[in-house]
Amino acid sequence: MASVDHLSADEWSMLGYDTSHDDRGYAEELREDVRGLVESPPADEAIRAVWRAAAGGGWDPAAHGMSARDRLRRIDETCAARPPRKVPGRRPEPSSWWGAWRPAADEVRDDVVAGIAGIAEAAETRSCRERSAGFLPSPDILSALEEVPVRVHPELGFRLFLRALKVYSVRIEKARYDRFQALGERFGHPAALIDLGLDIAWPPIDTARRDATWDFGFSHLAGQAHQDWRDSRGEIRKTAAGDDFGQTPGSAAAVLLEDTLRLLRSALPDAAVTALWTGASNSPGRTDSRDWLRLIADVCRERLREAAPAYTPAVAPARTELADTVLREVRETAPAVADKAASPHGHPVPATDVMDALEHVVTRIDPDLGFRLFLRVLITLSVPLTQEQYDRYRAIGERFGYGEYHVSDVDHLIEAG
Repeated sequence: MASVDHLSADEWSMLGYDTSHDDRGYAEELREDVRGLVESPPADEAIRAVWRAAAGGGWDPAAHGMSARDRLRRIDETCAARPPRKVPGRRPEPSSWWGAWRPAADEVRDDVVAGIAGIAEAAETRSCRERSAGFLPSPDILSALEEVPVRVHPELGFRLFLRALKVYSVRIEKARYDRFQALGERFGHPAALIDLGLDIAWPPIDTARRDATWDFGFSHLAGQAHQDWRDSRGEIRKTAAGDDFGQTPGSAAAVLLEDTLRLLRSALPDAAVTALWTGASNSPGRTDSRDWLRLIADVCRERLREAAPAYTPAVAPARTELADTVLREVRETAPAVADKAASPHGHPVPATDVMDALEHVVTRIDPDLGFRLFLRVLITLSVPLTQEQYDRYRAIGERFGYGEYHVSDVDHLIEAG
């Protein structure tokens, strides 16, 4: 019987298991997948084709005098020799996840098959030059991959399909990638399972495209700040490099740079910049506010030179159609915080100064940036909200195109009715 150490990395990762940590603790889940394939209807040659596609052709059972099913049985025996381990963060135990998809089994299965068929159609339309630039799964492999979601299990078929795309370095356009992520969500997979290792044809950076799930830009940087920042450049770098899954690399730096340039080029007084930062971050204000903004801009440019060297930073015209709407919310809140201060245990800044700075941003710089900073200030000052106010904020966020969880950062401030 083979030992675990005799299984290749490709064999372990064939079914989507990351063996780079936790001492290969996924044996029970791997066994469930293996048994599903061994006991399934597809011909052995189809299973061999799937195996070779997922493992990159690096180990062919037939070349060693065994069938694909024989090799899978050996893996099952190897896993059985190890005690099962439950790994936090993995999918549910096999007894529950095998049935979890069944209420929508036909729909999910059809969507996985459609994804595979879409790659087959794209492969057929590629030019000779495109074909010579890299490998593509053959029609036989794609046909074998289609059998898994239909005759074995939709979720397993999806993972094997993704694995093959990564092995063959198939370039995926953004729209198709988004469909894969949506399908992965239905299976309960983290975004990283789809994203990592997939060759994605990212669209150009567009700072007007709101595709971050949470906060972004200068307001997000303020939300990451804390009292003990030591290496300002390093902390800024983390935010600038924090592209969300599904975002073109460099997007986080681009939107942070745009926000920063708006403030840097504005007539906002230095004291107001300090008040704004303190109010949004609840960390001590900076006396070198303009130098602080220049440092942020420099770090963003460094990140963009690495991630998107072809990108030319530019500040788009502000979206002013919601200025009055946002201004009303700021002014409605101002009286409720008149006696408060931001960073009360550091260098206190009166909330009135913060609210005045917010008004300036909303009316003279960018209502979008002003509203995002306003949400941060609500958290800093622990402003109690009514359900009606929160609903209005969500509506504003939707009109700005914010991500699903952006405005929900303040939902803990809603008072019990």
